[in-house]
Amino acid sequence: MGPYPSLFDECSVIRARGELDLTTTPGLVRDLEDVRRGSGPPFLIVDLSGVTFVDGSVLDPLSAAWDECRRRGGWARVVYVRPCIGLLFRAGAVTGRFPRYASVQDAWRGLLADGREQWDSAADQPA
Repeated sequence: MGPYPSLFDECSVIRARGELDLTTTPGLVRDLEDVRRGSGPPFLIVDLSGVTFVDGSVLDPLSAAWDECRRRGGWARVVYVRPCIGLLFRAGAVTGRFPRYASVQDAWRGLLADGREQWDSAADQPA
């Protein structure tokens, strides 16, 4: 079993809504950079369940946040429900980093959308 927060409050949660594209992603990027620069816990959940469209502009900032959380001994997980996000992650070859979580609570518990648990560090490795 790998590292995980003992309380949900020890997690940073970033929520995005609507469309994330080249013109709207900078707000998400700022939020991710704030978490990366902070001295808080290295556990991050990015909730994209309210996102209706996403393009490749989110891949680099999400990956940078994932790298920083891992470097500090934590993890970064992404909640998403729309198939377009899964397709983007597959096309960007980051499904190993960002498997699907159905809710923020499931992400915190490490319960993947298909019901598997993901606590070991090997499971968080890039595709």
